Amino acid sequence: MNKPQSLRSALNKAVPYVRDNPDKLHLFVDNGSLVATGAQSMSWEYRYTLNVVIEDFSGDQNLLMAPVLLWLNANQTDAINNPQLREKLCTFEVDILRNDACDISLNLQLTERVLVNADGGVSTVKAESEPDEPEEMWTVKCG
Repeated sequence: MNKPQSLRSALNKAVPYVRDNPDKLHLFVDNGSLVATGAQSMSWEYRYTLNVVIEDFSGDQNLLMAPVLLWLNANQTDAINNPQLREKLCTFEVDILRNDACDISLNLQLTERVLVNADGGVSTVKAESEPDEPEEMWTVKCG
């Protein structure tokens, strides 16, 4: 699974609090399933909830959510463009700790495809590439 690390990288680039406090960002893969595609090959799809927890967050929550949405737009295009899927694509909970800090938990419904190609008696297993992250999209200005 490549998307958890991809999101971590995107948040590190875009959100100063995450970059400056890497020990406060936790990623958990929950409710995972492996779904065969039904094709003749052994290709499959991972389906899972990525739980993203940011502890003691003291920044502007909008400046956290914007890069998450941009990342989802680039990495979960099928769900973003489907009205039924996008309703549940990203849910969240917030524990307000103090006036200036909270714990934020995001639940992202993600999929990843893995392709298996057979050539004679040899099979090749390869994760389907994700789109490149456009660098200009990951600049978020405070203020």
